[in-house]
Amino acid sequence: MSSPNRSLTGVAFATLLLIALMMGANHVAARFAFDSGVSVATAVLFRSGVTALVVLLILRVSGVGLSVPAGQRQPLMLVGVLISVQSLCLYAAVARLPVALALLAFNAYPLWTALWARVLYGERPEPQVLRAMPLILLGLALALDVSGAASGLGAAGHWGSIGAGVLFATAAAATFGCALVLTQHGTAGLDGRLRTASTMGIVAVVALVVVLAQGGPSLPRSPVGWWGLAGLTVLYGTAFTIMFTVLPRLGVVGNSAIMNVEPIFALVLAWLLLNQTIAPMQVAGGLIVVGTVMWLGLRRR
Repeated sequence: MSSPNRSLTGVAFATLLLIALMMGANHVAARFAFDSGVSVATAVLFRSGVTALVVLLILRVSGVGLSVPAGQRQPLMLVGVLISVQSLCLYAAVARLPVALALLAFNAYPLWTALWARVLYGERPEPQVLRAMPLILLGLALALDVSGAASGLGAAGHWGSIGAGVLFATAAAATFGCALVLTQHGTAGLDGRLRTASTMGIVAVVALVVVLAQGGPSLPRSPVGWWGLAGLTVLYGTAFTIMFTVLPRLGVVGNSAIMNVEPIFALVLAWLLLNQTIAPMQVAGGLIVVGTVMWLGLRRR
């Protein structure tokens, strides 16, 4: 693996931004699907199932073996379950909040990563992480308009409107942070493509169980909804395929924090396509969160 501080080429930087754009667009497409009657579990099933099949095809063409060492099977299974919960919770947040706010609340996952590393493995948080915590929390407080001043509803009315969505986004951040820690400690050395295919396969199975428990898939009621479902599937699958096949060749794994501009892309796209707007104070809070998370990801280690 290359050094985290290796200079980015123009192609590498553009690739990172493209992945962030597709991830942001995937969530905007998901909102179109949800507004047309698609359930969260149905969206996750389509998205994860197609992605797993594509990555498995890439593995087969590349001649990569599909066997997982015995000692890594249980951690990999647990990571898959955690990512399943994260996927369902994040889409549930997107269905209830402005897309950018859902992603900003989710972007607090570095704090959860530090917490889980401390709880599960006794690792002390780096000083930079401790210094970043107040900034991220301040940015979230501004972005979510915790006082309800920007919405004009007051604190009680505002949280009555966004509370469930924020809880789902927070749960997504917590489970994703735990998954990152378990991935680092429990699946080290496993081919990234195999790990992705396995994880997405587990997510698809969990989503299928939820869909069946709900009485079957909830499909779109309009052409716009079908476009949204197709869009979230293609965008997510393409972004993940690029992430695990192209990025390692470009040697920019350590610079992947640049992809945390995803909420900014989502903010612009949601404004253009969904007519979702947030107050200038909330935009400022979002920039604080995104900037701090990017600084954490790009810091020297």
